[in-house]
Parts: sequence; structure tokens; C-alpha cells
Amino acid sequence: MARSEAERRLIVNADDFGRSGAINHAVIQAHRKGILTTASLMVNEDAAGEAIELARQNPGLGVGLHLTLLCGHSALSSSEVPGLVNSDGRFSNRPASAGVRYFFQRPLREQLRREIHAQFRKFQTSGLPLDHVNGHLHIHLHPVVFRVLMEDSARLKIERLRLMFDPFWLNLRLASGRLGYRALHALIFYCLAARARPVLEQRRIRHTRAVFGLLQNARVDEDFILKLLPRIPPGDSELYSHPSLDEFKNEFNALISSRTREQIDKLGIKLIRYRDL
Repeated sequence: MARSEAERRLIVNADDFGRSGAINHAVIQAHRKGILTTASLMVNEDAAGEAIELARQNPGLGVGLHLTLLCGHSALSSSEVPGLVNSDGRFSNRPASAGVRYFFQRPLREQLRREIHAQFRKFQTSGLPLDHVNGHLHIHLHPVVFRVLMEDSARLKIERLRLMFDPFWLNLRLASGRLGYRALHALIFYCLAARARPVLEQRRIRHTRAVFGLLQNARVDEDFILKLLPRIPPGDSELYSHPSLDEFKNEFNALISSRTREQIDKLGIKLIRYRDL
């Protein structure tokens, strides 16, 4: 039976899976006890092995690759990608300047390609089905990185990818404060999404119509979610956050809140994973 166009389906995702034990256990509890349906794995971080084992124990959790080319560690050694990382194998913690370098320094493009492929291989060795692809700090939509992903999409087996589009005017009605930050990020990702959307359609790579969470920046708390849920548009959407048991416990609490679950049930919103698109 065909799905109704008015049906509302929601992916609830946790970014940074594998970055720390506090994040890993928040993800699993939010999946088991709350509304979390998917998580995005940083394959090179210290707690990635624990995250993979937890994911194997919870096969209902959709796990994707959180491609990391900023603020994290590389899969390849510093000698293999010397333009991307320092001697300790760490990417730059300055996203804006790194993004400019990736765009203008053409010799870095082949290093980026090698590192991207290495992270996909590392995910594949986990044995987990690839639910989706996105990027840490949304680096997957950087023009150079996105081109690599699309050129090699068949080889990398990319079938579902996060297309960042957080409706700015809706966000204005749901939250307040940091207007400059929200407006700038809305504009940047509106342009990047507009550029990426036809390419994804051409390659039949699935994505949601909207992605909520970008303009909140670690403020996806219970109050925000309860305001958002009645306004989620028809079709498929994603809500992402950064739940943890320490740094962003407010986001974890929102995902396991009984009020949140009751609101989803009352509104008839169906929780899905990327693989269900």
C-alpha cells in the first residue's frame, strides 16, 4: 500500500556516536528507552570500538558514518595525509580556515579522497549495515568533499545521505536568541542544500525533506522538541542532536522524556531510520 503524502515520518538521530563512553551510553539508552532511531559513528575516535559493540547488541538502531575531516582523528597516518592532520593524526579544530584550505588548495583533494575512502572502509570492517552518511560539522556538504562523495558514490555504496535544510522561518517561531548565528547557518546550508539536492536526485540517493537541529546548536531540549513536533511538515524529516550523559545531558533527557513520546504518539508521527526512506 502506498504511503499517504500527508503521513509524517521522523528520523531521530544522535551525532558523534563513538566519541566518548558518555555519548555511547546516552545513545543506547535513548534508543532503548526513548525515541532515538539512528546514530552516526565517528570511526576514528577513542570509543568507536565500544560504540560498534553496543550497536551490534542493538540491531534496531540504524548506524551511519559520521565522516570526520575536522575536529577529530584521521583513519590514515599523518604521513599519508600530511596536509590534513598534524603529527598526532588530528584534524584542525578551526573549521572555517580548514574549509577554506580544502577548497582552494588543490593538492589536498587527493588526500581528502584517500581519507574519505579509508573511513568508509573502517566502517565496513565493523560489519554494521550502513544506514546513512553525514559529516561532523556537516563537512559532507563542503563542495570539495561532496564532489568526492558523489563521484565515488557507487564505489562507496552511498544510498542515503543527510541533506541539511533546517527551515529558518519555522525555527524563528520555535526558539529565540543567537539570531545572527541562526541566520548565517540557515543561509549557508540553504545554499549548500540547493546545490546538492539535484545531484542527489540524479543519483537516486535518498534524503529527508527537512533536518531539524542545525539552528539549535546543542539546545535540542525537551521544550524545543515539544514545540517542534506539531509543526513537522508532511513527509520525511530528521531531528538530530548530541545526547550524552555529561556535556549535553539536556538533549539526552529530551530524547527519553515521557512527554516527548506521548506527543509523538498523540500526533501520529512514525519514527523511522534512514534505511526506511
